[in-house]
Amino acid sequence: MPWAVADTALPELLAVIAASGQGSFLAVLKRFGDRPSPGWLSFPCPGVTLALDFPNLRDRNAALFSRMDAVVRAAGGRLYPAKDAHMTPDDYRHGYPRWQDLERLRDPLLLSRFWQRVTT
Repeated sequence: MPWAVADTALPELLAVIAASGQGSFLAVLKRFGDRPSPGWLSFPCPGVTLALDFPNLRDRNAALFSRMDAVVRAAGGRLYPAKDAHMTPDDYRHGYPRWQDLERLRDPLLLSRFWQRVTT
């Protein structure tokens, strides 16, 4: 999440989790500096990131993750695709607008399930 909204968005995110009655068994909070990443699909951008691991509770997770994603989206943040198994195509495209640059270079014989899910 961008620095400008982290002070309000992070507590909102934690409130959503608390209200769900669920909890993460691992949490990692990181701060990213202002140096832009040169990668087209690099995750780091100025601000903070909160990585959370939840037990796989399927339907309960889906509802919680949807509410959490809405908080991140409203804050102008984005999800980390390498650690996310439910990201929507809209969230991916919004968070990583240069995905089309990579798609133009992709070998048509190589297509992962993730790439198919978030780009088609």
